[in-house]
Amino acid sequence: MGDWVLHDGKRILAMLPRRSAIKRAAAGEHYQQQVIAANVDTAFVVCGLDADFNPRRIERYLLLVGGGGVQPVVVLTKADRDGTDADAAQAALADLRAQGVPVLALNAKDPQAVAALAAWLGPGRTAVLVGSSGAGKSTLTNSLLGEQRMKTAEVREHDSRGRHTTTHRALIALPSGACLVDTPGMRELKPTGEEELADGGFGDLEAIAAQCRFNDCAHQNEPGCAVRAAIEAGELDGARVANYLKLRDEVAGAADRLANRLAQKSDARVQNKALRKRLDEKYPRR
Repeated sequence: MGDWVLHDGKRILAMLPRRSAIKRAAAGEHYQQQVIAANVDTAFVVCGLDADFNPRRIERYLLLVGGGGVQPVVVLTKADRDGTDADAAQAALADLRAQGVPVLALNAKDPQAVAALAAWLGPGRTAVLVGSSGAGKSTLTNSLLGEQRMKTAEVREHDSRGRHTTTHRALIALPSGACLVDTPGMRELKPTGEEELADGGFGDLEAIAAQCRFNDCAHQNEPGCAVRAAIEAGELDGARVANYLKLRDEVAGAADRLANRLAQKSDARVQNKALRKRLDEKYPRR
């Protein structure tokens, strides 16, 4: 969703090169990539301020978004609900804001509150909404449109999870002149192996890790580990570091699978070229 093509009025002549692409590794045994959205300027990472709120999942979204060359903006919805604490959520995401990631808390049903997103929705701009089911992506879309075009539904009370009301991606023209891609909720967010951990809002942690005594420090029990020292000093959140290490391993594993896939393709091309040469020698063209 989001690709641009060259068209002569009757048929598509070519697909234009992508300037950005948010991707994830597809589920399954064999390595494949799935494009979530292409040629977008901004990704609104939508998360509800109910039981849906999960800083670790937000970091995972930021990793995929930043890896695609897209500016992330975290949008915390349901700020109008009783029992929600927007200030606590903002505090939990303070490390992301310190890395320059905008974090907004708002009522997705209130057009005036949603107007805070206008800075990223100017004429000619394209944005995508990503987040779990029930986070409020379709509600945000309706508020931006000024009409109830997208179908919405209430979340389950016990876990605030949605029911996949949106089942396909849709490219929508907004009154502001921007385009908006609304996507279904995604349960699996596997890295492709092309990401940089700093793109997940871990730039500060990467800088501290560079100060470790050993270049291959695993940040566990090694002597001279600057990351462990920062945790003990209260400068880093242990849960955030644990998620960083988990994502680091996932990215490394995906990078290995990607390298193997590329090597297999390269070998196949070499074999095909040798086969064509043998066939040409055995059956020369007249």
